[in-house]
Amino acid sequence: MIGIPLGLITANAVEWVFHKHVLHDMGRDRHSFWAFHWHDHHRSVRMNGFLDEDYRQPPLTWNAQTKEVAALVAGAAAVTPLMPVAPFFVGTLYYCAWNYYRVHKKSHLDPEWARDHLPWHYDHHMGPNPNANWCVTKPWFDHLMGTREPMQNRRPAR
Repeated sequence: MIGIPLGLITANAVEWVFHKHVLHDMGRDRHSFWAFHWHDHHRSVRMNGFLDEDYRQPPLTWNAQTKEVAALVAGAAAVTPLMPVAPFFVGTLYYCAWNYYRVHKKSHLDPEWARDHLPWHYDHHMGPNPNANWCVTKPWFDHLMGTREPMQNRRPAR
């Protein structure tokens, strides 16, 4: 059962590291596979008040959101060999991948909900510093790494 808290911590650490170093650092290069995040997703969200219409597209459309799903599925596949020795850990990582996509999608289809339930993610996109607030589901590693920067003029959560 120790695999459950270890899976939650690992997933949040991966969220932070992947978002910062892959989606932003590598994603700034327009020729990178990861460019969709910085050049498509961030641009769309800033232009549309946190809304990202790509999440309304059919699942077989090759866009930023389906690339996100592909990365999550690849990550889940990568940990699958650990299932025989760490089933709770792997199961928790599967849950976290599904939850990441669910929460991220909901936040970008319902900006009001995002402001109230994921203020750290809202601050990442709408605040003055897109190089902070790397976590999406929970801000644990942003607090641990000192990268949580609350936006000062965001209205308070209800």
